[in-house]
Amino acid sequence: MVNMVKKLLLWSVFFSSLMFGGFESAAKKQKFLSPEEAFTVEAVQQGEEIVATLRMADGIHVYADTLKFRAKGEKEVLLSPEMPKGEELEGEVVYHGVVTVALPVEKITSRISGDYTFSVEFQGCSDAGLCYSPMVKSYPFKGKEAGVWEKIAKLSKEGNAAKIVDVLINESSFFVLFLFFIFGLLLSLTPCIFPMIPILSSIIVSQQGGKEKPSMAGAFFVSFIYVLAMAMTYTIVGLVAGLVGADLQAAMQNPWVLSIFAGVFVALALSLFGYYEIGLPSSIQSRLSKASDNAQGKGIWGTAVMGALSALIVGPCTAAPISGAVLFISHTGDALLGGAALFVMSMGMGMPLLLVGLGAGRFMPRPGGWMTRVSQSFGVMMLALAIFMLSRILPEVMTMILWALLFLGTAIYMGVFESKEGEGAMKLFRVLAMVFLLYGASLFVGALSGANSMLRPFEKFTSATVAATSAVAVTEDKGSHRGYSVARLQAEVAASDKPVVVDFGKDSCTACKELEEITFPDPAVQKQLERFTFIKVDLTANTEDDKALLREYGLFGTPNIIFFDKNNNYLPEKSLTGFIKPEMFEAHIKEIE
Repeated sequence: MVNMVKKLLLWSVFFSSLMFGGFESAAKKQKFLSPEEAFTVEAVQQGEEIVATLRMADGIHVYADTLKFRAKGEKEVLLSPEMPKGEELEGEVVYHGVVTVALPVEKITSRISGDYTFSVEFQGCSDAGLCYSPMVKSYPFKGKEAGVWEKIAKLSKEGNAAKIVDVLINESSFFVLFLFFIFGLLLSLTPCIFPMIPILSSIIVSQQGGKEKPSMAGAFFVSFIYVLAMAMTYTIVGLVAGLVGADLQAAMQNPWVLSIFAGVFVALALSLFGYYEIGLPSSIQSRLSKASDNAQGKGIWGTAVMGALSALIVGPCTAAPISGAVLFISHTGDALLGGAALFVMSMGMGMPLLLVGLGAGRFMPRPGGWMTRVSQSFGVMMLALAIFMLSRILPEVMTMILWALLFLGTAIYMGVFESKEGEGAMKLFRVLAMVFLLYGASLFVGALSGANSMLRPFEKFTSATVAATSAVAVTEDKGSHRGYSVARLQAEVAASDKPVVVDFGKDSCTACKELEEITFPDPAVQKQLERFTFIKVDLTANTEDDKALLREYGLFGTPNIIFFDKNNNYLPEKSLTGFIKPEMFEAHIKEIE
C-alpha cells in the first residue's frame, strides 16, 4: 500500500510539472532513461543452475516485492529462489545496481516436463521521480527429456486426442504400440469392460454341456478367441472410420443392431434361467434355443461372433486413445501404425477376459446346485446388458421402468419374501434382496413422477432439486440442442463476451450422461462455469450438419468438449474427449480465460 501511494505521488509531481509549465526546465535538468536503457536482463544456464541477472542504470531501483521468477511449460510454476539483501528506501525494500539470482534447474524440471519458458518480472523507478510500467522478460530453455514411464503416466491422463496424435507422429513405432497396450490395460480397469465378463463367462458355462468342468486350456482358448475377435473388430472399424472420416460411435451404435443384440441377450437370459425346457410353445422354444445356441457359441465361430458384437456395442468407443488413433489415421493416412495401435490396445483391454478364462477352468463349480446359481446370476446380468443397450434408444422414463422391473424381479427371485430359516450367509443374501427390492421400488416411483436419473429417482419430490439453478442447466426441450450447423455455433460463440464451453453429446452416449449426471452438476464445477457461456450440441440425429461440426473441429464421436476464450478464439489444445471427473474438469477450466 505504501508502495502504491509513493508511486502515485511521484506521478502527481511529474504531471504537476507539466501542468504548471515546469516541464521544459525539468527536462533540461533531468533526462529520463528509456526502459531498455534503465534495465538490462539476462538468463543463462550454467551447469545445473539458471543464473538470472538484472542490471539497473545509475539512479534506477527495483522494488523487491515486484521481482518474481516463473517457469512455464505444460503448467506455470512460481519459483522462490534465495534473494540477496536489499536496501530500504522510504519504507520499501529496493535493489540498486546488479541483482544476481541462481535457480537450480532440478526445481523446474521436477515439476515441468519438456521445454519451458523462464521469465523475470519486475517494476522499477527512477530516483528522480519516474516509475516505469511493470516489465516481463522471457527466455526459452530446453527441458529434461521425459522417460518412457513418465510419458505414459502423462498421456494416460490425457483427455485431448490431438495431443495423443502428436505422440503418434513424433515417437517411434515401438513406443506407440507399447503406449497403446498400456492404454488398453488401464481401460480394462474401468466399468466399460465389465459387461463383457458375464458374456464371456456365459459362453464358457454353455460349452460345458452340463457334464463337467471346463479344462483350463479349453476355457482359455474360448477367451482368446473372444478377445481376438473383439480386437479385430475394433481395428477394422477404427481403420474405416479414420480413412473415410466416419463417426466411429455412430457406426457402432445403430438402433437396429442394438435392438437385435438386446433381443439375443434376453434369449440368453431365458435359456440360462431354464425356461426353454418347461413352459414355452415348442415352435418358440425351438427358435429361441437355436438363437441361444448360435449366440452362445457352440464352437469357435459363435464365440468370435459374440466377441465382435460385444466390441461393437459395449466397448469404450469414445475414449481419448481411440479418438487419437482414429484422428491420426485420418490426418496421416498411416493405416498400418494406427490400426496396429488399436489392435494392441484392444488386446490390453482384453487381459481381464483372458484371466476369466483361466479362472473358469480352475475355479468354475462343477455341475449341480451351485452351477445353477451361477447360470441364473449370468441370466440377470444378461437382462441388465439388454436394458443397458436399449437405454441408448428408449425414452429415459421407459428405461427407468425396465431397470425397476429388473431389480424387483431379482429381489423376488432371490426369495426376499421367503420366511424359512437358513444359515447366516443366506440371511445376508436376503438382506441384499431387500436392498434390490427397495431400490427397484424407488426407481419405479421415480419413473412415474417423471424423474430420469437412476442416481436421483426422487428428484421430482425434493424441493432442493426443484429449486436449484445451474450454470449449465439443460432445458427439457431437447430440440433446442439439435439442428446446429457450423454457422449457428460460430454465431453463438461470437455473441458471447465470456469464454465458451461447447459440449457435444448424443442420446446413445453413456459417457455423455455421466458428464451430465456427475461432472457438470458438481458444485465446484458449477462455480467455475459461471464465468462461461455453456452451449450444448446434441448430435443424436447424425445429420450432415452434425458431421460437418465434428469435421470442423477435428473430432470423432461423443462426448467431446471444446473451448473458446473470451475473445472467441478456438482453443484446440484444451479440447477434451470422453468422461472427465469433476475435480479434473474444474482444474482444466480454471486455466481458460
